[in-house]
Amino acid sequence: MKLLIFGVRGQLGQELSTLCEQHGLTAILCARSECDITNIDQVFAAYRTANPSVVINAAAYTNVDRAEAEPELSYQINRDGPKVLAEVSATRQVPLIHVSSDFVFDGSKADAYLETDAVAPLGIYGLSKEAGEVEIRKIQDQHIIVRTGWVYGRFGRNFLKTMLDLSATRDGWGVVSDQIGTPTAANDLASALLIAAEKAFKNEAKWGTYHFGGATEATWYDLAERIVLAQSQFTGRRPSVSAISSEDYPSAARRPLNSRLNSDLFATRFGMRGGAWQDRVPEIVRVIAAQKSSESL
Repeated sequence: MKLLIFGVRGQLGQELSTLCEQHGLTAILCARSECDITNIDQVFAAYRTANPSVVINAAAYTNVDRAEAEPELSYQINRDGPKVLAEVSATRQVPLIHVSSDFVFDGSKADAYLETDAVAPLGIYGLSKEAGEVEIRKIQDQHIIVRTGWVYGRFGRNFLKTMLDLSATRDGWGVVSDQIGTPTAANDLASALLIAAEKAFKNEAKWGTYHFGGATEATWYDLAERIVLAQSQFTGRRPSVSAISSEDYPSAARRPLNSRLNSDLFATRFGMRGGAWQDRVPEIVRVIAAQKSSESL
């Protein structure tokens, strides 16, 4: 199996790169500076050079608030890019695995979202991600769309690393406690995508849309508390985190109050579930702390 992976500079892309290296997988890694996924000529060239068995698209515009002020850029990356990848993948008959978002839902459902639930994005980011899904389904039958959310890890910018930064500089802050989701470790998500890629390569995959999230649910406040506790054993600092409402934390974009994803279908068809944030958070904090320690030597 030879993989072509787009978006390798993001947190998910870096996890994919690391896993491919650890498992000895052949992967051609494309950053935006090397191939703009909205440019069909560049994408065709990348496919011809790589001659991949499976393509994974981890490239995305992910700044939810900024998207409200940059709708054209958000749609360009989240809709037009996937459309180009779908067109080239269909032409070359290469399966396409694409990462989408929990933000395609409005958060009004009482339970965790299923793949069959109606989408209703609240803002530009969610709308652009939904539009990307639509383009892929129209063009490339051999696709696996994986919706995820609340992704955290050791690479890039994410909630966990923001909480670690705050823990180093502040004695207390407020975190929203009325939004709930299924926090997803980036390394779990990367593993899930590689499992899906292997199934696609072996022609054992059932094409379509799937959800992949962590095994347990949490609010942002719950997650922050666990991160602060985990880092305290390495820094000796224990800042105070207070629960606040979404109204107390105004933002440019509306966010779903319920972002929980039901991942049973992915587990049934691909044989993997995400880990619980209660376990994954301290593991990742330990890795980050060890890296900082080695860098200071």
